[in-house]
Amino acid sequence: MDSRSQLTKTTVVLHWIIAIAVIGSLIFGLYIEDLPRGADKFELIGLHKSVGVLVLVVALYRLAWRIRNRLPERLTPVAAWQEKVTTVVHVILLAGTVMMPISGILMSIGGGHSVAVFGFELIASGDESELLGELGHAMHGLGGKVMIAAVALHVAASAKHHFVTKDGTLQRILGRRVA
Repeated sequence: MDSRSQLTKTTVVLHWIIAIAVIGSLIFGLYIEDLPRGADKFELIGLHKSVGVLVLVVALYRLAWRIRNRLPERLTPVAAWQEKVTTVVHVILLAGTVMMPISGILMSIGGGHSVAVFGFELIASGDESELLGELGHAMHGLGGKVMIAAVALHVAASAKHHFVTKDGTLQRILGRRVA
């Protein structure tokens, strides 16, 4: 179990796998969005979807892990408004790591496209569903913007903890024991 002074290896590894995958997927998704329609774009979308499905699997495990372990205890006290913002940002990040892949899957299914992981088809292509496609598209578009904002706030707060508060929060998520 996570303690005030040290997070488990599982917590640390899950955090960084998800962090790298989500930030990479957000950047890659923005890149793909601006590409002209064509074979190259569709190939990159397939790669984006593959990573998204893998993120979903790891995110569901991480969510179960986090529910079982709760959020780690704060190392230094903060103002009540900061505590509320922290809670909201963590909930957005945890929910977003699940909802972004799900909305992408809905977009694919709604568009009549298959959902595959590196060529291994999980959900076969079928009939288009305009409603499902539009719902997935809206969730994915808005969710991406919300996730970018939440990641930026999370990184800014981490920098504040490291450079201003100097309380060891960043050291703890790097797997180090803090006093």
